[in-house]
Formats: sequence, structure tokens, C-alpha cells
Amino acid sequence: MKKTSLNEYRFFDPDSRVRNTAYELYQEIRGLPIVSPHGHVEPALLALNEPFPNPAELIIIPDHYIFRMLYSQGISMASLGIAAKDDTPSETNARKIWQIFAEHFYLFTGTPSGIWLRHELDTVFGISEELNGESGQRVYDQIQEKLLQTEYLPRPLFDRFNIEVLTTTDGASDTLEHHQTIQNASWNGRVIPCFRPDAVVQINAPGWKHEIESLSNASGIDIQDFKSFLHALENRRKFFKSIGAVSTDQGILTPFTYELTDSEAEAIFQRAPQGEATGDDAKFFTANILLEMARMSIEDGMVMQIHPGSFRNHNQLIFEKFGPDKGCDIPTATEYTRNLPPLLNKYGNDPG
Repeated sequence: MKKTSLNEYRFFDPDSRVRNTAYELYQEIRGLPIVSPHGHVEPALLALNEPFPNPAELIIIPDHYIFRMLYSQGISMASLGIAAKDDTPSETNARKIWQIFAEHFYLFTGTPSGIWLRHELDTVFGISEELNGESGQRVYDQIQEKLLQTEYLPRPLFDRFNIEVLTTTDGASDTLEHHQTIQNASWNGRVIPCFRPDAVVQINAPGWKHEIESLSNASGIDIQDFKSFLHALENRRKFFKSIGAVSTDQGILTPFTYELTDSEAEAIFQRAPQGEATGDDAKFFTANILLEMARMSIEDGMVMQIHPGSFRNHNQLIFEKFGPDKGCDIPTATEYTRNLPPLLNKYGNDPG
């Protein structure tokens, strides 16, 4: 049985001078609590606080960094339990999925995912055996045994990881029911929502019209024009803030900002439901919404975050077969200096 050995300098630079300085700084802060302003943990996990089902569903199936790497080396996503949008069958046997992962674990050598996975196996689960095809089922059994223990439920893990606050990512029409369950529970973990309006802002997305209907229902505002659309966003921000939200976050390709006139914004908003919005319409609509979001942040005090520079769903085949968020996003160069003046010149000097 080959044992693993985690080098205590594994997260730092190979240059010894940089590494030693980084290590010294890390020692000063390593015991501080985690403050996570941007997370993708589903609040339902902490609301329900139920055992994780098995190692494959905990570690592999939800993590596109893992299955996208394996796919890039010729391993089908269906064999890893990733469900297709159509009726194409995918593997449901967790042990088989895990075995494929174990046999190809060497592919993660030298990657950030590999460093994290080894840390997780060793530090979280106390597994000292190297993961490979031969050891795969033994490691599976060790993890599965741990997952049945109370200390491996979501809330005890949250406490164990010394998380002071975790911010989730929630759509504009989300009911936030799981956040309310968490707040009403006899547990002191602080989990707060973050207002992310992407789905209702992307006017050229196939499901945009449905998203507007959901926003209208959630806000109680009949959205018929751009003005009522903005009122609905303000309504939902107010609701999010009442549940503890302190920030917003918006995923955009570029931080391009531009102020439309009221009539220009209205014209684009009316073209969108008819499927007549052009690529330029979508570009300028989003650019204008960034200014509106800045205005709303000044008014309600929520911190405005932008999440630019990701070309979403770059692999068209994977997007069409498996849907969005399956690891086929690629970073793009992001420029701020020329893109942000309209926003900063309008709101950057405001005392709020």
C-alpha cells in the first residue's frame, strides 16, 4: 500500500525565497476563520443537513473541474454519472464511477484540482493511501464509512472548517426558503444569500422570457416595460437584504458599461420578448444594467460585485447535450480602464 505524503509547502512558489516568505505569512493567518463572499454551495445542503450519499455524488458528479478534466482525456461524461438533457443513459453505479476516477487520478498531478483533492482525502477524511486503480475501492469504503458519521454531516463540517460566513449564489427569483430554514434552525452557522440577476438580464438567452415571468411572480410586479423591470429588481433586492444578503454579483463577458436613454432601454426591452433583440441590443442592455445595479447599490447599501471574463459554454456539443455549467467555460482577457468610465463617472464619486 503506497502512502501519500503532503508537503507542507505544497501551496507555495517553487522559488525558495518566495516560498519561505509565503509560508511565514500563511502561518500568521492560517487559524483565522474563513469568510467566503462568493460560493456555490447549495443552501439546501445546510438547510436539510442530511448525509452525503456516497463518494461519487459528493466529490465527482457535482465538480465540473473533475469531470471536465477526465472528459478531455477521452472519458465519457455519461460514464461519470453526468446526466444528459435527453434520454441518453448515464452511469448510476457510484462504485463504477469512483473506480474510473481512481484509475485516472494521476491525470490531476500538478493541477490545482489535484492539490485540493489530495488535501481533502488526507486532511478531511484521514486517508493516507495513494488513490489509484488498485486502491480505489478501499478508499471508497473509507470515505463511505466516514459519510455515515455525524461529524461528516454538512453543518458539522461547516463548523469544523471554521467558516465565519458563507455567501451562496442565488437567482433573482429564488424563494430563499432554504436560507430561512437555516436561520430558523438551532444552529449558529452564518449562511447568507447573494443576489445574482444574470438569468433575467441576458435578454438573448433562450429562456429569458420565462425568467421574466418568474421575476414578475416572485416580486408581485406585473413586468410590462423596462421601468417595471427595474422596480421588480429593486423589490427582490429588498427581499434578499431582509434575509441577510449584503452583496450582489453579476456574471458578464466584459465589464463594458454604457448609459442608455430611457427610450433606448425601453425599445430593447420590448424587442427581446419577440425574439428580435440583436447581439448589440444584448451588449448595450447589459452595459446599462450595470449602471442601474450601481445605482441600486448606492441606494440599498449592498456591495456590487461583477464576475467578468468567462466565455460560457465554449464547447457547443457539451452544452447542447448536457446543458450549462458543465466545465466548458474559458477565461478571456478582461479590460477595465476603458470599460468602466460611464459607471464610475456617474456613481464613483457618490458618498454612498
